[in-house]
Amino acid sequence: MKKGIANHQVGDPFDDFVLIKDATRGVASNGKPFLTLILRDATGEIEAKLWDITKEDESLFIPEQIIRITGNLNEFRGKPQMRIGTIRPAQSTDGVHVSDFIEKAPVTRDILMEKITEAIFEMENPSLQRIVRAFIKKYQDDLLTYPAASRNHHEYVSGLAHHVVSMLAIAKELHKLYPDINKDLLYAGVILHDIGKLKELSGVVTTSYTLEGKLLGHIPMMVEEIGYVAKELSIEGEEVLILQHLVLSHHGKAEWGSPKPPLVREAEILHFIDLIDAKMNMLNRALDKVKPGEFTPKLFALDNRSFYKPTFEDN
Repeated sequence: MKKGIANHQVGDPFDDFVLIKDATRGVASNGKPFLTLILRDATGEIEAKLWDITKEDESLFIPEQIIRITGNLNEFRGKPQMRIGTIRPAQSTDGVHVSDFIEKAPVTRDILMEKITEAIFEMENPSLQRIVRAFIKKYQDDLLTYPAASRNHHEYVSGLAHHVVSMLAIAKELHKLYPDINKDLLYAGVILHDIGKLKELSGVVTTSYTLEGKLLGHIPMMVEEIGYVAKELSIEGEEVLILQHLVLSHHGKAEWGSPKPPLVREAEILHFIDLIDAKMNMLNRALDKVKPGEFTPKLFALDNRSFYKPTFEDN
């Protein structure tokens, strides 16, 4: 059997190292404390319960701790869950490192940066190009490292850049089909729409929301920073306002986190491109983990639907 959480089925035994992504204390009906652990490796993640914990357990089994765990996979409320047999913290002699357990984008950082740079070179509007260049220069390292979200889509190393590059590919094809689209504006919106997440999210190992992220959110932060950068570059004009609108409205609806709905053609397209790429990323990764003829687990971000994987192939 291949190692890795995603390569195990319900009923399989498990004996391997994993990383604790999250640990939440709870109290059982009998009054005894327990920990709900979210365990991850480079292939996926799974929930586990550690019952009847001690104070020492609470101090040992914390986020970003590598552990050796034995047990088996069972099913709870329709989702796989790890039943723990034995558990211990990893030791220096085990030869395992945090980086071993983190999922990475299927494209290298160099290629991702190359694709982003190509798009910037294609831009002809000097104001939009200068603003985008300034952001890439300032945030390049983090952009090529951070995930695009804490869960659901592109939640892996370089996930944000992978999301941007995939969206740029969609934008390029749509511009061929609809040449009236302002390509420079759309490219700028694609590249910048989620850069605020570099301040909203904490990092790549156990991604959580920062205080700024919780109180402000990546959209308002980014809209404000576009204004600052434009002022620093002495750029004025409608381009700045419209670019801010693209970022402000890219979630589409107020209930999805957009302060304003899209009111510009390129803003509407940006919203749909963002949706397509996020949903396809979720779907493809979920379908990769099931066999033909099976359904995926329910996907919370896709209206709690389970998706069927057909048995026939595309020839």
